[in-house]
Amino acid sequence: MAKPKDNPNYKVVAENRRARYDYAIEDDIECGIMLEGSEVKSLRENSANIAESYATVENGELWLVNSYIAPYEQAKTFGHEERRRRKLLVSRKELARLWNETQRKGMTLVPLVLYFNHKGLAKLKIGIAKGKKTVDKRATEARRDWNRQKQRLLRHGE
Repeated sequence: MAKPKDNPNYKVVAENRRARYDYAIEDDIECGIMLEGSEVKSLRENSANIAESYATVENGELWLVNSYIAPYEQAKTFGHEERRRRKLLVSRKELARLWNETQRKGMTLVPLVLYFNHKGLAKLKIGIAKGKKTVDKRATEARRDWNRQKQRLLRHGE
């Protein structure tokens, strides 16, 4: 995700780098996230982790499960629970599509990036993904190594 040069509001808070290694991402979708005030303040300080979390569709709603947002120190009385389930905001059409996709064998919803968009709103990009087998991971790694080696040869070979 490219950062706009002249936009002070755009800021990546947390990224799930392992997701692209463990899953084959077929499609991604941007969705809003319902947060409490102390959670937003904590996110502004870059204290979040989405590496172990996942998204699920339950009772016609989309939820983010097991994401970590560190407690905000100045909000002692009205703080938030660190690993609570957070509701994700998508349109009904997108929700129906996500539900249909997850009903297929092996498909899951994986959070990719948690960020503030150009308007300063917290957004989460989730990917519709299929788990990779060990063989697929090796093939991806071999392809990445070959591309790296090819770039080295092009730089130094000419």
